[in-house]
Amino acid sequence: MARTFRQDADERILDRAAGLFAQRGFAHTSLQALADAVGLSKAGLLHHFPSKEAIYDAALNMGKTQGEVLFDRALRLPVGPDRDRLAVELLIDFALERPGLVALASRSITTLGSEEADPADETSAFAFEVFGVDPESGDPERIARVAGMLGALVVLILVANHLGDKTTWRRHIIATCLDTLGHRSPGLPSTDHAQVEA
Repeated sequence: MARTFRQDADERILDRAAGLFAQRGFAHTSLQALADAVGLSKAGLLHHFPSKEAIYDAALNMGKTQGEVLFDRALRLPVGPDRDRLAVELLIDFALERPGLVALASRSITTLGSEEADPADETSAFAFEVFGVDPESGDPERIARVAGMLGALVVLILVANHLGDKTTWRRHIIATCLDTLGHRSPGLPSTDHAQVEA
């Protein structure tokens, strides 16, 4: 199915808006700040989306919908190293193209249990499900590894996008994420923990 110019424009708007929501939070993000971030006037932005709430909801929905489609292949594999590797690679490729959506999704993970958490946002539960983790009753080490991997991934994606070198950074982000999950990445040296001594 051919994508329309409007669909592409809306996705770019939502990705940039998602990045701003992730940075500032919903309550502290004004409609004018969103318009500035996406390079439109307020009226132009409102032509695409009727309100700030509509932009936020559309960004969450787009992230959820694209995430479900993206991770369908990984979810068919049993929990383990092969599933982790495929999920990491899929997530990184998506994140390199849509860093704002990934940053917004990570905000839901980092605000779990806080007043800022949105109980209607299922992003964090889905992210943990992809990696076979139940954050309420799962193995604390695995939960820490998955949460740490997701946090590291977001930071590294933002750096790669800022530097404009997605191709070079991709393999290093994969290695770092797999190392964090406890899997050595083939072809790349693992982090040498012995060198981190004080």
